[in-house]
Amino acid sequence: MKELLAKQFAQRFATNPVFYASSGRINLIGEHTDYNGGFVFPGAIDKYIMAAINVNGTDKVRVYSADLQESAEFGLQEADAPKEQWARYIFGVCREVIKRGFTVKGFDTVFAGNVPLGAGLSSSAALESCFAYALNDLFNENKIDKFELAKIGQSTEHNYCGVNCGIMDQFASVFGKKNCLMRLDCRSLEYEYFPFDPQGYKLVLVNSKVKHELVDSPYNKRRESCERVAATLGVETLRDATMDMLNAKKADVTEEDYKRAEYVIGEKQRVLDVCDALERGDYETVGRLMYETHYGLSKQYEVSCEELDFLNDIAKESKVTGSRIMGGGFGGCTINLVKDELYDHFVEIAKTRFNEKYGHEPVIIDVVISDGARRCE
Repeated sequence: MKELLAKQFAQRFATNPVFYASSGRINLIGEHTDYNGGFVFPGAIDKYIMAAINVNGTDKVRVYSADLQESAEFGLQEADAPKEQWARYIFGVCREVIKRGFTVKGFDTVFAGNVPLGAGLSSSAALESCFAYALNDLFNENKIDKFELAKIGQSTEHNYCGVNCGIMDQFASVFGKKNCLMRLDCRSLEYEYFPFDPQGYKLVLVNSKVKHELVDSPYNKRRESCERVAATLGVETLRDATMDMLNAKKADVTEEDYKRAEYVIGEKQRVLDVCDALERGDYETVGRLMYETHYGLSKQYEVSCEELDFLNDIAKESKVTGSRIMGGGFGGCTINLVKDELYDHFVEIAKTRFNEKYGHEPVIIDVVISDGARRCE
């Protein structure tokens, strides 16, 4: 990719650029816990956005997307927002850096990526983190701390792209570390690295290529359930709730709200248990807890769908160590921890049986836990 970008950059701008990259992410466990004040457990992966950049001595940014084969040009004032949606990510990062009192000047850039789109791997966060890191390095002597770089990406989503996202995706993209997952406390923003180098296993995403559009704001409804139970229990969020507290108030909440809270409380503990298991190198326990999470997301939180449950069942039948839906739900992919010797069989069975039932093959995406935002020497 670096060679491709260097060639494209030379053709368009005839100068020598600096290269930066930032990664997409997976989340091993800890789903729908962020807005409940709990923990998430993401890692950066070996699929990334890379940009070739050079200062151009003007007050204009000239951008070329090698993947889309489209160009855009914009100034650095609020009124200069580009009409191209993809360019608004880069414009937004520039504006968020400037709004924080730091410097951005005109630059030329060509960028490309290999983060699969539509698989829930956060290609947009990778793009934002790549440019936030680059602008910090090029113009600001790396004075912006890494958490602020992640917040710059999050604010770009909120203010320029219309997505009211949490901090996890940008956090993972900025802080990613090879062979490590990160436990992020979504309340305090404290984080800790945990080793993840599963010898004898592969981490595999199976993308159903299915996305169910639901008309009744299911995410908001789940969140409202959690907030109602927290209020009934007298806690700020379900982060502070226990199953004993929930059961003591079972008669005061609806059956549906009880199930939602039961999942969240269980998931909070599963993240902590997975961390303990990884420190022991116990991947069998990690896998068992992944299956428990899938059950909770499917039966208690009810954000799975028939296709993802089918893929999870295939994983179980194929003796895959761990499998669960990854992401917000209602489509997307499963994340699977698969022993090397079972990999070929699992992939073949998943493709064949899913195709027989739903008329198309799922997409197999192998991932390795890798470094996050960086300058590429």
